[in-house]
Amino acid sequence: MEDMIKIYLQQFNYEINVIAVRNNVPYPFVFQGMAGCTLYPNKTSQAFVKVAYNGQDFFSFCVDNATWLLSQDTDLSRYAQSIIQNHTAFTDVLTVLLNDTCVDYTERLLHYGKAALERQELPVATVFARTPSPAQLLLVCRVTGFYPRSISVAWLRDGQEVPPGPATNTSAILPNADLTYQLRSVLAVAPHDGHSYACRVRHRSLGTRSLLIPWGVFPVTSHTAGTSGTSAKVT
Repeated sequence: MEDMIKIYLQQFNYEINVIAVRNNVPYPFVFQGMAGCTLYPNKTSQAFVKVAYNGQDFFSFCVDNATWLLSQDTDLSRYAQSIIQNHTAFTDVLTVLLNDTCVDYTERLLHYGKAALERQELPVATVFARTPSPAQLLLVCRVTGFYPRSISVAWLRDGQEVPPGPATNTSAILPNADLTYQLRSVLAVAPHDGHSYACRVRHRSLGTRSLLIPWGVFPVTSHTAGTSGTSAKVT
């Protein structure tokens, strides 16, 4: 099967070059293809093939009636459509690959990779503070060790979520060596402003619960020192 796909990809590249030469397409140019199948919980599937030219949708393949559909109506796209549509052998094999082979291989991957796909690791979160100046306190919420990657981290002021703005800064989600993830969220506040703060973490491994880490105010002895927060609470 792998050899067959390679042969058809080579044929596809050849046809693209023929189309380019016959239509005076200036080099260099970029053709991109994307193909696959989506499996749904009700056991149905949907195949897709899309082709792009220089970053723009060019045409796509409708598996239901084995027809190539234009995404842009130009002389080049119409010519390319006619060339590929006339390759009935290619279209027939592509239909089988998408409707049967792709679904079969994906189901096998789901079966053998079930443990990895369903893996869940609880996030570990701590809150500490840094004081870059006497007039500013930076609360840092460090969340690490979680899997899968998707996570929600927000700051609460007196129990109300702090909206995104200049006072908040959340890092990108970064990988750990053990294939879990980490990130940091920082909230800038004024020292001794009289409000209570907490970092709230929501993650799939927690289900419908949230991880709540309140900030405990402790004396800060240095403008660069940090103080650890109180223990996390699951709500």
